[in-house]
Parts: sequence; C-alpha cells; structure tokens
Amino acid sequence: MTDTEIFEGLKEILAVMKPHLDTSSATLESNLVRDLGIDSLSMLLMSLALENKFKVNFDTTRAPFTTVGEVVTYIRENQKEQ
Repeated sequence: MTDTEIFEGLKEILAVMKPHLDTSSATLESNLVRDLGIDSLSMLLMSLALENKFKVNFDTTRAPFTTVGEVVTYIRENQKEQ
C-alpha cells in the first residue's frame, strides 16, 4: 500500500471522528494535536480504527505520534500482509 493510500484512509477516519475538521487541509506535516485537534481519547479511537482498516498493531511502548506523516510511515512499515 502506498503512502498516498494510507494518507487518504487516515483522512477518511479523521472525517468520521471529527466531522467539523476540514481534512482537505491536512498534510503529512500536520501536527495531530495542534493542527487537527487530536486529544488522547481521539488518538486511542483513531489508533483502533487504523488497526482495523490497515491490519497493523500499534506499539504502545513507542513515543506518541506527532505528525500525520509519522502515522503514515508507521503503518507502511508495520502493515501485516493481506
């Protein structure tokens, strides 16, 4: 799966989670907290949705994600074979 496909899938999830958010303005450099308003509960819900959509398990011991690009890279590097 390409970074673009993962990014578009992430934006779809964000659009459902945060309907007021204009996901068209999101970029790989967007800060999850500052730019997209993701709080700790939203991060957990987003992680669960991403795990389901992309068949990936998030490592709970790693440092929290800061940007959309970090999430996309993590998914690409850790996605299970489908």
